[in-house]
Amino acid sequence: MEGEKAVLHMNLGDGENSYAKNSTCQKIWMMKTRHVLEYSLKKSWNHYQLPKCFRMADLGCSSGPNALLSISYAIDVIDQICQQYNLKMPEFQVFLNDLLSNDFNQLFKLLPHFHEKLKEEKGTDYCCFISGVPGSYYHRLFPSNSLHFVSCINGVHWLSKVPEGLENNRGNIHLAKSSPRDVFEAYLKQFQEDFFNFLRFRGQEIKPGGVMILAYLGRSTPNPFIKDAIEILAMLAEILLQMATEVSKSSNS
Repeated sequence: MEGEKAVLHMNLGDGENSYAKNSTCQKIWMMKTRHVLEYSLKKSWNHYQLPKCFRMADLGCSSGPNALLSISYAIDVIDQICQQYNLKMPEFQVFLNDLLSNDFNQLFKLLPHFHEKLKEEKGTDYCCFISGVPGSYYHRLFPSNSLHFVSCINGVHWLSKVPEGLENNRGNIHLAKSSPRDVFEAYLKQFQEDFFNFLRFRGQEIKPGGVMILAYLGRSTPNPFIKDAIEILAMLAEILLQMATEVSKSSNS
């Protein structure tokens, strides 16, 4: 877990190569899940059940503007419920979660504009408190029965650690056509362990009747070696091997 906390993060800042400027695909994923979010929230949190303080968390938020997109969608839905039944908007408490190495400073710089925009849309009575929660979502992050809504978009494919038993996968950065069966089983075992922990801890943290939205890349077939899933990683592995070879040659010259 130390490696996960210290190393894994998206490119920092807001420069040309930063995650903030290169996350269009993730934004599209969030936009495509909006109808699911709206249906689920309206079904679970109608005008009889709306709390005075609506607590929600975005897990794996990273540091770009996407981090606030699911939260904005959820606030919009609650606002629709309040307008429909002539109710006062609840206060919102929002938790933005990612690993310790995430660029939270860059994320927090977006908050003044976020608050200003929502106050213009929802009125001056809008009240939202946002904080960062660093840590792995494969562990407990929040008190029991404390959250009304949780989103995790394009996140749970990240494993908590490198699976054990990859010694026979030399030359590859993930599964490849040349990978032996035990490598596939090692990745599967690690994902099952991590995903079980993710669901177990969220089950403790989310209130009864609460909502969780998950979206992550999948396959249309159980075969992990289909063309679409393998070719990009194979090309990336080849590039990294070439770079390592060039670095090695430069060091020896």
